[in-house]
Amino acid sequence: MKRDHGHQPEHSTTTDKDARFWDKTARKYAAAAIADEAGFERTLARTRALMPASARVLELGCGTGTAALRLADAAKSYLATDLSTGMITIAEEKFAAPDHHGLQGRLRFRRATADALAREGDRYDVVIGFNVLHLVGDLPTVLGHVQALLVPGGLFISKTPCIGDMNPLIRLAVPVMQWVGLAPSVTTFSAEGLEQAIRTAGFDILASERHGSKQRDWRPFIVARVGA
Repeated sequence: MKRDHGHQPEHSTTTDKDARFWDKTARKYAAAAIADEAGFERTLARTRALMPASARVLELGCGTGTAALRLADAAKSYLATDLSTGMITIAEEKFAAPDHHGLQGRLRFRRATADALAREGDRYDVVIGFNVLHLVGDLPTVLGHVQALLVPGGLFISKTPCIGDMNPLIRLAVPVMQWVGLAPSVTTFSAEGLEQAIRTAGFDILASERHGSKQRDWRPFIVARVGA
């Protein structure tokens, strides 16, 4: 279940446990190579093309900020959030590098979850969730929070591992890895099931693409629009 970038377990009974897991593994996560560099670049290029220059963007589960640091210059403002304090700490360390000084005043990192952000009442033109929806626990509730965070007609852009479509041995291994502390909370769904959940939450799906360059791609890149 190696990730390109980003993660964020959502508020649930396991939130604190998941936060501790990601805090503990943050440095190792940051040092790991991106699993599919070419696929990641395609995802970034496609996302940039969908972001208006005037957009207020929110990223959920930003991890160590890899995507945020590459995308923020294409938006008016970009708030990158994650459940893990450890991840946000590393993201801010990367942000402090001289080559990112041009993003000052445009990009912010913050520890936060979608439910907390939705309660604050701010709205965004684009919400991004890369490699996060399989980690949120209650997917319908989280998608409801995403809808509340978007302006009418706003875009939700996601790219998510669909474990339900993977080799059955992987699905069987997940609970074992969780039991020994090697994996956080994980929700299993198929790409078809994920698309249906997004539609049920009140979104229109504009595109469902595969950006991977290595054999079969289990991570659909989905562009969805909330009703105007």
